[in-house]
Amino acid sequence: MVEIENTGIIVRNYRLEERKAVREISVQSSIFAQYIERQLLNEDIIADLLTSYYVEYEPQSCFVAEKNDEVVGYLLGSSDVLKMRKVIKNRVIPMLAKKAFQNGLIFRSANLNLIKNLLYSYCKGEFKVPDFSQEYPATLHVNIAPQHRGKMIGSLLVYHFMQILKEKQVKGIHFGVLSEKAKNFFMKLGFEILFTGRYTFLQYLAGDTLPHYIMGKKL
Repeated sequence: MVEIENTGIIVRNYRLEERKAVREISVQSSIFAQYIERQLLNEDIIADLLTSYYVEYEPQSCFVAEKNDEVVGYLLGSSDVLKMRKVIKNRVIPMLAKKAFQNGLIFRSANLNLIKNLLYSYCKGEFKVPDFSQEYPATLHVNIAPQHRGKMIGSLLVYHFMQILKEKQVKGIHFGVLSEKAKNFFMKLGFEILFTGRYTFLQYLAGDTLPHYIMGKKL
């Protein structure tokens, strides 16, 4: 456990009973959050997509920031991204697909349109990126509740996780971000850009393409 002096903010291991709070923050911070009212995906699917692997299959690599007994941010990580990809492919994606069919989400016109645009982006090669898993075998996903951003909470979570990875002798970490703001945040923490691309699958809604950066750091 780590405490930020004079702030009352504590960084510690994730607990099972904090699953709901972590899921709520993940939805608030998602690129899809602003489109939920248009029946594009739903909060449950978005939260599963962003958090389910980490909290269900690698909870020992999950951490929260707490203030006054409230979870105000989280970092969900993995020390072995290759293992993570296998679990997502074999367990998480089938679970998400089953949910989408059972609740009829997959048949909504908004989601059929999203699928069409995702397939178009895939065919254009937008999801092809170099494999950095050998040099940077770990990954992370970090988010802070909107009202608590700008207080160094994200930085502390990232530094805390990197220290744990170093103790495990993990040699590097990499992950993707989808905004200039996120890219600049991680560059200030010493990460470098390993790959740059753009996604077009939300352009029909957002009016612009999404930047895609793979950030990495040797440990």
